[in-house]
Amino acid sequence: MISEIQKDFSERHGLSSRHILEFLLQVERSSLEVNSFILLQNGKATAQFYRNPYRKNSPQLLFSLSKSFTSIAVGIARDEGFLDLSDKVISFFPDKVPDHISENLSYMTVHHLLSMNAGHHDNIYGYVEKETDWVKAFLSLEIEHKPGTYYRYSTHSTYMLAAILEKVTGQNLTEFLTPRLFEPLGISNPSWETCPLGITAGGMGLSIPTEGIAKFGQMLLNKGMYNGQRIVSEAYINLATKEQSDTRRGEDRIDFAQGYGYQFFLCREGCFMGNGGYGQLCFVAPKANIVIAATSNFSSMRQLQTLLHLIYEHLLGQIGTEIAEDDEGQKLLHTHLSSIAYPFTKPETLSATVFNIDNRHYSLKENDQHISQLGFFYRDEKLEFQITYEDKTVKSYLFNFDDLMYSSDLFTKDLATHQQELITHTCWKDANLLELTLLYIETPYVVKYSISFNDRRIELHYTSNLFNEFIQTGYLF
Repeated sequence: MISEIQKDFSERHGLSSRHILEFLLQVERSSLEVNSFILLQNGKATAQFYRNPYRKNSPQLLFSLSKSFTSIAVGIARDEGFLDLSDKVISFFPDKVPDHISENLSYMTVHHLLSMNAGHHDNIYGYVEKETDWVKAFLSLEIEHKPGTYYRYSTHSTYMLAAILEKVTGQNLTEFLTPRLFEPLGISNPSWETCPLGITAGGMGLSIPTEGIAKFGQMLLNKGMYNGQRIVSEAYINLATKEQSDTRRGEDRIDFAQGYGYQFFLCREGCFMGNGGYGQLCFVAPKANIVIAATSNFSSMRQLQTLLHLIYEHLLGQIGTEIAEDDEGQKLLHTHLSSIAYPFTKPETLSATVFNIDNRHYSLKENDQHISQLGFFYRDEKLEFQITYEDKTVKSYLFNFDDLMYSSDLFTKDLATHQQELITHTCWKDANLLELTLLYIETPYVVKYSISFNDRRIELHYTSNLFNEFIQTGYLF
């Protein structure tokens, strides 16, 4: 079933277009890099944008927002009798348990995994992720606290839920959810990364378009219903969105310190959210009948709290009962929404001819990125940028000085590399400084190469939101 979200004017739902516009302007003033955004009021889209060149139907990596989808999968499985929330975790994996089963491990249930209070004192991600068998690694760990008594956010607790679902249903998470969630919501071609043994990651790695996030949020707002179809029971939604764990210990972000449900953070004023790294968001405000879906390039999750502050101040805080139609305000909002674009560097007006880089090769000293050589070539008025790595792997990227270029590249998502859409941009910032930008628009990842040319020498500044800046000198050969 393909269901399109209908559009409407926000004034018909108690919110001024001018308040939405002010919200968006404040997002920009706060340097919040939001790539896509959908505001639903009473199920209607009253504002949405895709920051050019990000696009409506492009899949977006959700990172930990994936956890909320896994929660709903558990709820559906519970509704259908595949499991109970009180089931003991070790009961599903008799061949994976350690020789000695501690009292705390024996006590751990599905409920504890869902509510992030399985009993681990520290973050276990690093230990489990480096192993091949994640289930066995998880079960081998010391459980310092009695399950249910200590909140510790844990991606691999969610992974264990995915492993349990695969055990009891005989299907992986994507197969199980396709007829039960994805198809009813009109979410086509979801993809979900897996652990080394092929079990769906659960706590990360799901990719769907932003509109799918919005529809998911609307289903949550509707207590498990979407377009008249029951997806998951209201009873489970009520459990998932009420406090099951206390998140206040050591947490100074107000909307992360209101408690935790079943893979959802509780927020102020009865709201709740699923979220993921770099600012992926599904925010539900039941009292206002609002859902917000967003994907972002945030440098830290503190920026997500900043975005939430703006949502409360400029959207939830401005809801009224009677708002007059405002043609001019709607026009201003529409114009702004249509103009939102990624801030590519604009070329300087050059008074001298740029440095001639055609058919030039540079060698680099040993470095953390394992780059050994860089090459530059002009091909049919396009620039080819060639990177040779220490293992002799060669990657080439094409750039057009007059426009964006669309291609694909094998690049990291959450757990593994995938062929994904790539958009490139280049310009001369001055006669000797070339900037190359690569946008992997299915993720928040942006890679930039700034290269300063000086006769036979270059200085490379390589930056990405995946790692810290890398600076290296190279020499012509």
